[in-house]
Amino acid sequence: MEFDPGSYRDRDARVFAGADGQIYRTLSPSALAEWKAVSNAAFFQEAMQSGRVVQTDLLNDARSAGVNGQTHSSWAGILHHELVPFVSYPYEWTFSMLRAAALLHLELLISAVESNFILKDGTAYNVQWRGLQPVFIDVASFERLPPGTPWAGYRQFCQTFLYPLFLLAYKGIAFHPWLRGRLEGITPRDCWQLMSFRDVFRRGVATHVGMHAWMESKPATAKGKTSAALADAGFGKDLILNNARGLIKLIERLRWSPPKSTWSDYAQSNHYTDVDRQAKQQFVRRSVQTRHWRQVWDLGGNVGLFGEIAAENADLVLIVESDHAAMEHGYQRLQSAPANVRQRVLPLVGNVVDLAGNVGWRGRERRAFVERGQPDLILCLALIHHVVIGHGVPMDEFMDWLADLRASLVIEFVARDDPKVQEMMQNRRDACVDYSAEAFETALARRFRVHARETLSSGTRTLVFAEPQP
Repeated sequence: MEFDPGSYRDRDARVFAGADGQIYRTLSPSALAEWKAVSNAAFFQEAMQSGRVVQTDLLNDARSAGVNGQTHSSWAGILHHELVPFVSYPYEWTFSMLRAAALLHLELLISAVESNFILKDGTAYNVQWRGLQPVFIDVASFERLPPGTPWAGYRQFCQTFLYPLFLLAYKGIAFHPWLRGRLEGITPRDCWQLMSFRDVFRRGVATHVGMHAWMESKPATAKGKTSAALADAGFGKDLILNNARGLIKLIERLRWSPPKSTWSDYAQSNHYTDVDRQAKQQFVRRSVQTRHWRQVWDLGGNVGLFGEIAAENADLVLIVESDHAAMEHGYQRLQSAPANVRQRVLPLVGNVVDLAGNVGWRGRERRAFVERGQPDLILCLALIHHVVIGHGVPMDEFMDWLADLRASLVIEFVARDDPKVQEMMQNRRDACVDYSAEAFETALARRFRVHARETLSSGTRTLVFAEPQP
């Protein structure tokens, strides 16, 4: 067995995948004592029953964890965790997703503190998603609350939740590159330097950014002694509750009004006539209904219209879109979808030509997007011209990448004489000669077997349903 590279920080409760593919967590004697205390608490039991905390059980036999009977003298117990459908990270979430995850974290913190427990961590990486519902996964973060103890996770919460939300809501600055570039999040000092004089008077900035940055600049806190300084200031149970409740009110009021983007109003745009739009939806639905799919990747999924269709016959659909405004709109729109769809879709912000790679300690702490799941169907609708013409990726290389995923494929090719392609070609310095119907058909036939094909009435857009060559 091998411990999860991302769980190295908590020596008392490390996560590993068993030989059976399930997720487990080893507990030291002290961690086991904390688990027994919190798992018997009413607030925690309710949180698990409602799905806000990942379902977790204490095993009586380590052999059932798929470790071939091997135990370690320092292990006092092993927990078995419910599997989340797909592991995603905060730098792949929309604004509203990050805000929902932050509110879940604070609600759990308040429930815990009211019952004399606390969350020792405050990182956004402790939250995952079950469809559109955030779920807290680090059960070992709960521990009993000694009198007078501050909320040690406050800094992490600010850096990975609050400051990213501030940047987008107050400054219009995307938080994704900040979080992807520094897993610890945005420091108080960096966030403060980004704020203008006017921003100082915005809700929460002076308190949670300015004060925090000032405290870290003091000699008593210069060497990572922020928690001790807060404790000296009397940051006890009542102050934790007041702080958390104030943060909930603050975060609930945060809003992001996305600027009009190329794709955020895609569903209402004139790229397709009503006839073509319906024909495209019917083609996708027929393709999806050929079998039940375990995992579908809707690449360049825009607001999730076709991902929603795929969810009718799939266990999980990842909708990946580079346009944050479009995906934010998609997340909001999917909230009103039928329950069976909401439970099966996960909207994520990501660019196909720059999907998240391995980062963190030893390059393994946060895994690359393509290593976290295996699709058996890919939707690649009206995307290939953006990859080849817009980003300059050679046609063959893009088709190689799709083929390497070993999944069935629904792909839409947009011909060179399509108005959108003509518009994009005006910005090219070269003729992009590898972008043609002939080159596409050759690349497709070399890697896939075509099962269905339909050219829309416009004559410039062709849909293909294919499977990888054996």
